[in-house]
Amino acid sequence: MARPTILAVDDDRAVLGAVERDLRQKYGREYRIVRAESGATALHTVRHLRERNEPIALFVADQRMPQMTGVEFLEQAVAVFPDARKVLLIAYADT
Repeated sequence: MARPTILAVDDDRAVLGAVERDLRQKYGREYRIVRAESGATALHTVRHLRERNEPIALFVADQRMPQMTGVEFLEQAVAVFPDARKVLLIAYADT
């Protein structure tokens, strides 16, 4: 059986790279770390993993992305993988 996936989504390549690096360092042995640079690309990945019956354990999504916010992405992604955990990344200024 495939390792569960952690899917990170952010349109900022530098931030996405840092998030991916940190996730891989901490969880890379137990989880497959996958990244996407947009909500649409991430949803394509989500559907592809569902078709292959590969589990997603965690979604990590940036709130401020063009075309689709992190909340919008999570709403759609959780419809496909309802048991997956969710993390929404926000800027400190947004608090």
